[in-house]
Amino acid sequence: MNFSRSIFVTGFPGFIAGRLVERLAERDTQFFLLVQSQFTEAAKRAVEQIAKSKNVPRENFALVEGDVTKENLGIAEVDLEAICAETTDILHLAAAYDLAVSKEAAYAVNLEGTKNVNAFARSVKNLNRYNYVSTCYVAGKRTGRILETELEHNECFRNFYEETKYLAETEVERLKAELPITIFRPSVVVGDSKTGETAKYDGIYYLIQYLRKAPKVLRLVNVGNQRVRLNLVPVDFVTEAISVLSSDEKAVGKTIALADPAPPTTAKIFDSLAEKLSGRRSVIHPPEKLVEFSLLTPVSPPITGLPHFGVPYFFISQTYDTAVADELLAPHGVKTPRFIDYVGNLLKFVEKHPKL
Repeated sequence: MNFSRSIFVTGFPGFIAGRLVERLAERDTQFFLLVQSQFTEAAKRAVEQIAKSKNVPRENFALVEGDVTKENLGIAEVDLEAICAETTDILHLAAAYDLAVSKEAAYAVNLEGTKNVNAFARSVKNLNRYNYVSTCYVAGKRTGRILETELEHNECFRNFYEETKYLAETEVERLKAELPITIFRPSVVVGDSKTGETAKYDGIYYLIQYLRKAPKVLRLVNVGNQRVRLNLVPVDFVTEAISVLSSDEKAVGKTIALADPAPPTTAKIFDSLAEKLSGRRSVIHPPEKLVEFSLLTPVSPPITGLPHFGVPYFFISQTYDTAVADELLAPHGVKTPRFIDYVGNLLKFVEKHPKL
């Protein structure tokens, strides 16, 4: 069969990668899905489900065992040559996303892994697009408004996740002079805005699980504030945005912040959750510094469920400009949903699935 598009994907069957493959699956589209050996069975099940739901032949999906941390992505030479000859597009999503990731793992997967994918991209003969998924948190400890056209800075980082994603994006940015590249920077990705489905409970879910313990009592004290805005985007928005822009010629050479252009304050997020769970908003608003200090005490994690490495993200004084994203997504009719409009669906999913 002749395919009009052959997409090489890393990070499958991860939550976002899996959804992207399903969104992009067509009868004339072929996929080379790079899968680590321990995830092969899960990948097979995911492919079967996608093929069935999209009425696409199973043969359109080729599972390629490999590893981004290895030379040639751990792919056998004969297979690598064939893949390079047929690939037209690359979607690089494989990364160590854990905020508490070790230095060794972060550098191996996020930085060296991206260098290896870059080398692969250079060897693809008929490359139409290399789509790289980064993060808004390449901004590290910068404060204020962060433009999509900005990257390099000397403000340090909170963890090795941020640091290595920054270094990796720098490597991809340099390739823009050689290859047709689009860089996507999602902010904090939460569940589906319609179904609430998510793959793990972290970030905002720490606060959700905390309030669910005793909503009527815990909602009284608002641990948020009016200064900091926490940028949240649902996974379906991220998937749709990447899918439409991954083949939009106007996105070539661009870095795109997949973020909420008008994010709610942490105080507003707390009250939105509290109102949905208890029917009432908060009453007491302690000083921001007192809340931050309390969350960093040894007794806080067992009580609140919020690990210390997650605390800084509720006090980040930075916002993400989305001018480039807004301009490119407007013709496709893709907009960031408001948190207040889908928070109820996130809570319904957690209620139905208290443990993942």
